[in-house]
Amino acid sequence: MKSPEILKVRIGKDLVIGDPSHIVIQTMCNTHTDDVDATVAQCKALAAAGAELIRITVPSSKDVPCVREISRRLRSAGVDTPLVADIHFSSRTAIEVAPYVEKVRINPGNFHPDHEEAKAQLARLIEVCKEHGTAIRIGLNHGSLGKYITELYGNTPLAMAKAAMEWLQLCIDNDFYQVVVSLKSSNTVVMVDAYRHLHSMMEEAGVVFPMHLGVTEAGNGDSGRIKSCVGIGTLLEMGIGNTIRVSLTEDPVAELPVARFLSEYYSGKPISMPESRERTMLEAACKYGPSLLMHRSDTLALETGLGAGFDSYLADEIMQAARRRFYKPEYIACPGCGRTMYNLQEAFEQVKARTSHLKGMVIAVMGCIVNGPGEMADADWGYVGEGNGKVSIYKKNVPVLMHVPESEAPDKLLELIEAEQ
Repeated sequence: MKSPEILKVRIGKDLVIGDPSHIVIQTMCNTHTDDVDATVAQCKALAAAGAELIRITVPSSKDVPCVREISRRLRSAGVDTPLVADIHFSSRTAIEVAPYVEKVRINPGNFHPDHEEAKAQLARLIEVCKEHGTAIRIGLNHGSLGKYITELYGNTPLAMAKAAMEWLQLCIDNDFYQVVVSLKSSNTVVMVDAYRHLHSMMEEAGVVFPMHLGVTEAGNGDSGRIKSCVGIGTLLEMGIGNTIRVSLTEDPVAELPVARFLSEYYSGKPISMPESRERTMLEAACKYGPSLLMHRSDTLALETGLGAGFDSYLADEIMQAARRRFYKPEYIACPGCGRTMYNLQEAFEQVKARTSHLKGMVIAVMGCIVNGPGEMADADWGYVGEGNGKVSIYKKNVPVLMHVPESEAPDKLLELIEAEQ
């Protein structure tokens, strides 16, 4: 039987997600939304760098007027790149901001602890989005699933897919199809399994919504880029995925060349990235990573022409990104956004410097308490910003040291780890 076609979701006037000939690239601001000047400036820079969709965090209702003003200024300046409001908990905030953006990103399971009430709140949001032509992304992350679904299926890739499918079915029941879906994880194997489960479920249901792909909290530098290419590339190679974000703990402009490379590589378009060390690295990750992650191969021998030392390093990085062999710690680090209350990039570099010898350990560095404890589900240790110059340190998902001054936190983290050795 022929598979159903992927739905096409219109975002704003001109952007379509679900076109098989084009993989849309997007990113997210890391400015504070209430700093309208900074957010407008960053949106302009991201649009100029090629972002086709820009996400902005909306922590609460008080930020809605800021989003409205950001949109107004951008449109007045001739910047028509669609905006996505990122909502974490409040359906009320989602409903209030929906008229002023082209898309709203939500995890409906976070709307309310009572599952039936969460469903009712999503239904109310759908009505508002219908009225204003606003699309929705249902975005579930590993570790941030609701109690309702984890009690049934555990905190697993299957649970992620089951939860997403239930929310998608509610959209179908309400005759709303302007929906994109994502199931992100910092673990590339979990991520790929979750998306494959959901893709099969949608095909079986006869309605295939477009998918937003990303390895969440991928980190930075070579490791973040390689990990993103291995995870995203494995799915794009299977024909799964219609829009992508490469989440790096760096300036968000730096995400876009990697996303563009992936879009071009898997769309069969000419690669616009010049020949360089970075291009060689990304090509190798896409060439070898999917086979390793899917266990179609067990080893790789690289001949990049950039020297045996680089080849050995690159092989180690790809093997680790595919979770086949760990030669150093595994870092989970969010890219930062308007909720981040400290210098995340600087803290991440300090933590890496103090823990680089801890081979095989998983360490998370998270921007805020909203994402932190849930989305570092795979981490042995976590380092989470509290705001006001303070950090919480977690062992697994349990806080073991709170209100630690930022200047002392990397050393305190190492002390706790070494005490457990």
